[in-house]
Amino acid sequence: MADDATHTPLPTPVRRAAVAFVFVTVLIDILAFGIIIPVLPHLIEAMTGGGVSNAAWWVGIFGTVFAAVQFVSSPIQGALSDRFGRRPVILLSNLGLGLDFVLMALAPSLWLLFVGRIISGMTAASFTTANAYIADVTPPEKRAGAFGLLGGAFGIGFIIGPALGGFLGTIDLRLPFWVAAGLALTNFLYGFFILPESLPPERRAARFEPHSAHPLGALRLLRCSPTVFGLAIVMFLFYLAHYVLQTTFVLYADYRYHWGAQAVGFVLALVGACDGSVQAFLTGKLTGRFGERPVLVAGMVFGTAAFAVMGLASVGWVFLVGIPLMSLWGLAGPPIQSIMTRCVPPDQQGRLQGAITSMGSFAGIFGPYLFAQIFAFSIAPERQVHLPGIAFLLAAGLVAVGAVVAARATRHVAPAAPPP
Repeated sequence: MADDATHTPLPTPVRRAAVAFVFVTVLIDILAFGIIIPVLPHLIEAMTGGGVSNAAWWVGIFGTVFAAVQFVSSPIQGALSDRFGRRPVILLSNLGLGLDFVLMALAPSLWLLFVGRIISGMTAASFTTANAYIADVTPPEKRAGAFGLLGGAFGIGFIIGPALGGFLGTIDLRLPFWVAAGLALTNFLYGFFILPESLPPERRAARFEPHSAHPLGALRLLRCSPTVFGLAIVMFLFYLAHYVLQTTFVLYADYRYHWGAQAVGFVLALVGACDGSVQAFLTGKLTGRFGERPVLVAGMVFGTAAFAVMGLASVGWVFLVGIPLMSLWGLAGPPIQSIMTRCVPPDQQGRLQGAITSMGSFAGIFGPYLFAQIFAFSIAPERQVHLPGIAFLLAAGLVAVGAVVAARATRHVAPAAPPP
């Protein structure tokens, strides 16, 4: 196992400032993405005119193509950040996203909206590069907490973004896209003038290697050790299960609980509040006290329970009970990231994060279509029995398998030791 704890860490004040900069960068990006979540399925439904079942089919197609594009793009972006630094990749990502949201706001037809989602998949690089950024500036024993703090940015973004998007969507379905464009372009300006580079030239890859930048080449990096390979499988199952929320939640909540765009936005804000609190305030403390492995496995168990509750909930208030459990599922992510970063050297952190993102995107090639089709099948008018929660129960099963794999893959992992 490679240990990058031997490099000279940044001074603590500089490290804290750098983490704060990337925290704000991710926060603004998540705000931009969160704003369009409550309205994109409804905009697709309005453009297709075929009802909820037909809209679910198209939402699945949109999600699958978005993930396929990310699957190809993420390793390239990670390798580029290893060679040229994290800052330029983040800046180009933010600029591309801003211009793409403008395109989607103006899209007069479904196919042009579809093109916009393809461009989003190509330019959504800041999340991958932000994780590499955190690995650059944080010593190994602090990474789980730092990744949790970054997860807190996701949570805060989902507190404000979907609620705001739901409100704006009641005014006009396209208004959230304009606001998202403004946020992404503001983020570009913020990064251009303030965000420092985290990877100095002497720690960068000597050259850009195309053979390792394509998806299959990047995924080979995940076979560098049994631990990394096992955790890569866990990440795949983690991401795959999560697509049930991204793909079906809006239409599921409308169908089963009669929640409109604004109600969905508020529910997603509650999800963000719970998740952000857990990520920002509990992850670092719990991993410091109990260790990464117990927190990882416990998080996966909580995720299994959350999806089971959501799938079995026949009324809205029972579904809401699953939200705190869902937030505790988030405890699993930072320890996975932390353990994996200790297995590769500094000049491969971007490739590692690109490979991890590719795992999520690979799951996204199947997940949106899988869950959308299961949901559409379960509520089709010709069915005598409607079982709309089956998709969530499938997600519960996937996370349960992930908990078992995580426990086995990390059984020999030693705790991160502070640098001498």
